[in-house]
Amino acid sequence: MPVLPGAEPYRHDGGEVGVLFCHGFTGSPQSLRPWAEYLAERGLSVSVPLLPGHGTRWEDMQLTGWPDWYAEVDRELRALRERCAQVFVAGLSMGGALALRLAAKYGDAISGVAMVNPANKVHGLTAYALPVARHLVRSTPGIASDIAKEGSEELGYDRVPLHAAYSLRNFFRIVDGELPQVTQPLLLLHSPQDHVVPPADSARILSRVSSTDVREILLEQSYHVATLDNDADRIFEETHAFIGRLAPSLGKEGTAAGG
Repeated sequence: MPVLPGAEPYRHDGGEVGVLFCHGFTGSPQSLRPWAEYLAERGLSVSVPLLPGHGTRWEDMQLTGWPDWYAEVDRELRALRERCAQVFVAGLSMGGALALRLAAKYGDAISGVAMVNPANKVHGLTAYALPVARHLVRSTPGIASDIAKEGSEELGYDRVPLHAAYSLRNFFRIVDGELPQVTQPLLLLHSPQDHVVPPADSARILSRVSSTDVREILLEQSYHVATLDNDADRIFEETHAFIGRLAPSLGKEGTAAGG
């Protein structure tokens, strides 16, 4: 199945500091591309993989689950580590959970984690209904494009495949149990007005990680897909500053060329 125009993976080979970006459930690299390009323009190496089952049609996602999505970001992280001296992970929504699991698994090999509206749980009646409902109903209405900014749109599915949603629910439970293993510096940016992931998820994550270097920022002018919303520039600038503080070689003469 061909990838939708704009949903393609994005990579840029820059300097010795690398960032792996993880997109959200039913979304695509399109939601993270401006964020990644901002850092690429400032000399960083970046990778924004397309998760299996995403970026084509929602029916393709029915055949995938969290082990497929996690395996893809794990593979990209290994590739980035081979060519970079320092690596950071970043994510939006479910991508935040993927980034946290990588942080829990890789420890000191990851220098820091930046997250925007990270998800931690499938909420409401949906969570309880999924084990049975997924056998009766194939999909429910989509969750894409929760954006306050006029004219800005996220490239994502208009349906949520329930088999994949059930796998997502299980994945969140696994990651929640691993959060105490996360010790890296964290940058967590979240929107008080988010119609997909409640602020309770960010609070839960912050209460369970073992990180001591934590910066939390509220995105007052944005909804869930804040990377394409009114606070996008703030996200990009704060991430660059966060990485710059933790990666002393960033911005030094010759670094962007790999020297």
